[in-house]
Amino acid sequence: MSVKAKKMFGQNFLKDSSVLHRIIQSMPENSTNELIEIGPGLGDLTQWLLQKRGVVAYEVDRDLCAYLNERFAKERKAKDFTLHQGDVLAIWDQQGSLSATRYDVVANLPYYIATAIILRALNDTQCQSLRVMVQREVAQKFAAKPKEKNFGSLGILAHTLGTVEILFDVPPSAFEPPPKVVSSVLWIQKQREFVGENGVFENGQMHHAFEQYLKTAFCAPRKRWLKNLSSQYDKTLLASLLETHSLSLDVRAHEIDTATHHHLFKQLTKVNDYVRNEQQQQQRLQQQP
Repeated sequence: MSVKAKKMFGQNFLKDSSVLHRIIQSMPENSTNELIEIGPGLGDLTQWLLQKRGVVAYEVDRDLCAYLNERFAKERKAKDFTLHQGDVLAIWDQQGSLSATRYDVVANLPYYIATAIILRALNDTQCQSLRVMVQREVAQKFAAKPKEKNFGSLGILAHTLGTVEILFDVPPSAFEPPPKVVSSVLWIQKQREFVGENGVFENGQMHHAFEQYLKTAFCAPRKRWLKNLSSQYDKTLLASLLETHSLSLDVRAHEIDTATHHHLFKQLTKVNDYVRNEQQQQQRLQQQP
């Protein structure tokens, strides 16, 4: 059965065996977590993963699903390989998680939805780690550290949960068809539970308000943090917070480390809660006869 890459699904099949070997070598030997592969393509990485442990795969392309079911018929019969057909992001929306148990993601992700998949996995408390092939620029944003030009909301979200590392780069020639960009294998290892910690998590998931804070703080990277946040908060309050943390009024969001962003968000949230309570109290007083 012959299957060609489809541009609509952003398919670039990883064929280089040396790259596949390096990915497998980077995996821990003793993990008992379920192994999930997103976008298995022609199954070349799947074949290597099955030598480690059972694989649960998610593939949107019906033609590839037929091919994979045929290629891994023996493994399916032995229940070592399970394939789900459909849009993995839609499945996440429906189920809340890709698994009822803890799992690791190892995958060559389609470029056009790689960031969305990583963010969803970070927000899935069952996901313990990711080893994913993505566009190098995307990997650099997740792995960036404070004061680096690529440091932003993606880096903060990833570093909040654990360690982040770019394992190695992969040239276009390793794929069929070859993409127009260099790829990287990104590793994110979650280290601890952050439920309720610093107020950035709620019910085990990233607080929506913290994501909105980051979006505002980094909305104009070249502008000052104070300027970006002044669209929502009083400048005097913002200046006072910067002074409390010994930060310059001219500091940019990418120059502030992850922990400090957490503290700034927490303090701004307290101010919002105070103002909201005051407004509610005033409304109650006005309603009294």
